[in-house]
Amino acid sequence: MRRRHLAHLFLMPAALLFVAPLVWMVLTAFMPDSDINTYPPKLWPEHFTTAGFARIFTEDDYPLWLANTVIVAVAAVAGHVVLCSLAGYGFARLSFRGRGLTFGALMATIMVPTQVLMIPTFLLFKNMGLIDTLGAAIVPWLASAFGVFLMRQFFLSLPKELEEAATIDGCSRLGVFFRVVLPLARPALATLVVFTLLGAWNDLLWPLIAISSEDSYTLQLGLATFSGARHTEWSALMAGNVVAVLPLVAAFVLAQRHFVATMSFSGLKG
Repeated sequence: MRRRHLAHLFLMPAALLFVAPLVWMVLTAFMPDSDINTYPPKLWPEHFTTAGFARIFTEDDYPLWLANTVIVAVAAVAGHVVLCSLAGYGFARLSFRGRGLTFGALMATIMVPTQVLMIPTFLLFKNMGLIDTLGAAIVPWLASAFGVFLMRQFFLSLPKELEEAATIDGCSRLGVFFRVVLPLARPALATLVVFTLLGAWNDLLWPLIAISSEDSYTLQLGLATFSGARHTEWSALMAGNVVAVLPLVAAFVLAQRHFVATMSFSGLKG
């Protein structure tokens, strides 16, 4: 008990350090330009204003960027839930020649830096006609090696007796997966959804390379246009970031209770 109290004394100041930038971002979003551009910077605005929020929803294409990002995030989450869960279950339960070698090769791709694959991926997408379209931002997020690994580790922790009982009752392999295994994997699926949502929602580097039309901009790519070498629209930039962060915070709050169960059952705890 005493060690737990000591840990809390350390974790509380550390938590404040992580929360401070978010609080500063929210306050800056409600600051007028006169308060933002003063030196030294003010910690609290003298006059609260919603001009930054009004601008992003009236003068810019922010609603379009937000809609594009929602489409990318929904497609990414759906792709990960379906493809990664099926692949993870196959590696966990199905016996086929070369299973270990195939899984090892898949895990080896995690060690390859994303930057190394940018040019080959760009050329591939160019030949497919996806460059400068929203599909260029969607396709790379349909599945991932980490998602397959996470689901496989969780499926390995489930007792086989449940699946064997369903098979005896006449349930097919896919029926066992959808009716028995998948409902039990809700903690792992919730964790996978949050990680996928964070990655797809905040992705900037690949859309910056593959998309040049403003009609196909994602949220992070559009927010980058608010910052320039000579002038930065701080109030609009911070207001846009506040709106962009809210769905991620909501997703994490809803799924946080599943993280502990997933890490315990999948063997990912440190």
